[in-house]
Amino acid sequence: MDLITLDFETYYSKEYSLGKLTTEEYIRDPRFEVIGVGVKLNNQDTEWASGTREELTTYLKTFSWDSSLVIAHNTMFDGAILSWIFDIHPKIYGDTLCMARAYHGVESSGSLKALAERHKIGEKGTEVIEALGKKREDFTAEELERYGDYCINDVDLTFKLFKIMGREFPKKEFRLIDATLRMFVEPILGLDRGMLEQHITETRCGKDELLTASGVSKEELMSNPKFAEVLKSLGVEPPMKISLTTGKEAFAFAKSDEGFKALESHPDEKVQALVMARLGTKSTLEETRTQRFIDISKRGLLPVPVKYYAAHTGRWGGDDKINLQNLPSRGVNGKKLKRSIIAPEGYTLIDADSAQIEARVLAWLATQDDLTKAFTDGEDVYVKMASRIYDKAEESVTKEERFVGKTTILGAGYGMGALKFQSQLQTFGFDMKIEEARRVIKIYRETNWKIDKLWRDAQQILVSLNNKDLPKRLGRGKVLLTVPKENAIRLPSGLLMRYEDLDFEQGEKGIEFSYQTRRGRTRIYGGKVVENVCQAIARCIIGEQMLEINKKHRAVLTVHDSIVCCVKDEEVTDAQKYIEECMRWTPEWADGLPINCESGTGKTYGDCE
Repeated sequence: MDLITLDFETYYSKEYSLGKLTTEEYIRDPRFEVIGVGVKLNNQDTEWASGTREELTTYLKTFSWDSSLVIAHNTMFDGAILSWIFDIHPKIYGDTLCMARAYHGVESSGSLKALAERHKIGEKGTEVIEALGKKREDFTAEELERYGDYCINDVDLTFKLFKIMGREFPKKEFRLIDATLRMFVEPILGLDRGMLEQHITETRCGKDELLTASGVSKEELMSNPKFAEVLKSLGVEPPMKISLTTGKEAFAFAKSDEGFKALESHPDEKVQALVMARLGTKSTLEETRTQRFIDISKRGLLPVPVKYYAAHTGRWGGDDKINLQNLPSRGVNGKKLKRSIIAPEGYTLIDADSAQIEARVLAWLATQDDLTKAFTDGEDVYVKMASRIYDKAEESVTKEERFVGKTTILGAGYGMGALKFQSQLQTFGFDMKIEEARRVIKIYRETNWKIDKLWRDAQQILVSLNNKDLPKRLGRGKVLLTVPKENAIRLPSGLLMRYEDLDFEQGEKGIEFSYQTRRGRTRIYGGKVVENVCQAIARCIIGEQMLEINKKHRAVLTVHDSIVCCVKDEEVTDAQKYIEECMRWTPEWADGLPINCESGTGKTYGDCE
């Protein structure tokens, strides 16, 4: 298989650039123009080609793309140009930007300039600055030659980076990069523009009605202090809360705050209208995203922008200003965005969601075998937890008590204290006194004492990393191993989860560790390490499951712990069975881990639920 490294240079201006537009908008814009392209075939000298679209198409068609691995630095951009503009589809898509996020960690700069300096392989040029506002015809022959040299240098830097990082990069991760990029550069999902236009009209009308009924300005609604004054003028004391971020008192004006939600049923209709207007006016994200979906639908199919290795734990993330990782799914209106995403004619979508995967990984990793067995046997672990909490037979557990059991299993597994547990219950509309919250947390820890021990073991891992001790294992078997010289833990994927510049200081409750992120110093402790590794292990499993699914059916989207595939109508029954089998399959290194899933089908993404 050939290796082709490439880099496109394109027209941009102050008004028309990737800084102002999304990748999808930029490439599909009528102003888009390829000025030239640098191409390196295997180890051969890099070539620069410039010309009309027809001339460049003829040139590019001379390469055997269907039997080649293509590498670029940000292939979401270069691969989309290759696919959308030139109708060229390589065998495998690779990306040194994706590789760098996994190889060096998401807290390090992934720019070509920074990586070239880091690996001491050369310097990135600055000629692109001189190309601002220039179409191809605006370049002199000398300027175009210099621009070509600049592009050739970028291609050579990318090739060198690939060779350096590729030596130790896991082969399965190469395939995951390809699967992730293909969701964007080779789109197949459509958008229902009629539904979207109706939805945005209803959303805007609803907001206007709420604002009119409240009798106050939008500025007063959007400003917390001014909104508080409006409430006071109506004889209502603004609800307050303790911010979990700052630890200080703050206004409780979020839609999840119980005190604020209670005002929706206030005896004064003016207060009701005011609160409803605040909630409606604050919810601008859905309106903005709906408009973005409408605009995309006018240009073509929906490229699915999913960022490979977006999080510290390796999980995917949203990208290109349409974060598909957090589309609303509750209520009739909430599901409309999901229902606007449609399968092509003759195809059906299958959405398979891994069930309780983090809780299962936690029990398995901690060797909490009784809880692991309960998952394996298909028992209702939430009822079992509630039975312990309320000291009653499982068959007598009420719906509300099961909810507490569920929140405990899903929330208390990473060392959550009573105060935060109480606050989490409140966000779901369940009030619990702090004394009762302490009792529940105590029962959880006593019942799952091996999970409690795993937190303490993880705290010692931080000590070990800080001291640069010999490598140590964490949890079951050989799944996790510390790499002290890198301040990291090696994951089952072979990649490292890093804690850059790990350090400690003496706090009120003892030694407190922190590590460096782009946002500054971030506190880290045993329970948080366990949360990190459980999420990372879950991501490793989902990744390998996606590769199994892709052997027969193409994954078109991944959201958290789910995988969405697009299959032919006549293959739905067999495909759903196969996909569920894949989503229940565990890699060899995860032997004994009970994985389960749920799946649904539909002509739209929203109908799969």
